[in-house]
Amino acid sequence: MSDLSFFAKKRYTTKAFDPTKTIPAEKIADIKTLLQFSPSSVNSQPWHFVLASTAEGKALIAQATENYAFNTQKILNASHVVVLCTRTQLDEAYLLQILEQEEKDGRLANEEAKQAQHNGRSFFANMHKFEMKDAQHWMEKQVYLALGTLMLGASVLDIDTCPIEGFDATKMNQVLGLREQGLCACVVVAMGYHAEDDFNAKLPKSRLDQEVIFTEI
Repeated sequence: MSDLSFFAKKRYTTKAFDPTKTIPAEKIADIKTLLQFSPSSVNSQPWHFVLASTAEGKALIAQATENYAFNTQKILNASHVVVLCTRTQLDEAYLLQILEQEEKDGRLANEEAKQAQHNGRSFFANMHKFEMKDAQHWMEKQVYLALGTLMLGASVLDIDTCPIEGFDATKMNQVLGLREQGLCACVVVAMGYHAEDDFNAKLPKSRLDQEVIFTEI
């Protein structure tokens, strides 16, 4: 079994975290890099990440689980919690900010290439906004690419994770002041180390056989 297969099978959804264990700072730096370099359609990067490590920060996020009490302790007992947010729009200013970063990083050979890159990305952003009218859904898809990158990468770092959709998005947006920043909460990930009484840590993973989910042509 390859290393990648090992970590894919090792990763699982943690149901209970050990509140006495903290993720080292160097591994949090790796987590931030994983999120920063996640793939996205036309490199649109329509995201922002709120990272909580303090008791106060985690308690603030936990307020959004008032009607999802089964998730509250996961957030409070985790070492760190990430709220993955989606931008409410890909406006011209943000598209230009991405473009300038690409130029700074040496991806654009000349002004012609720069304009072509901007035109191509703007085409897709505007298509989803005006024609398909699914811009928010399209941007959320990109955020979920970041979610997958984070969770598999965390497994490689021996960090346990739990993705959480059970929260009040309106409340989360309010307590974190996200709307004022042009953002909305998409999904939460609790990170840390599982508790000894985490029942899910002892159960075998179960997935459909590859013969069922793959068609090779």
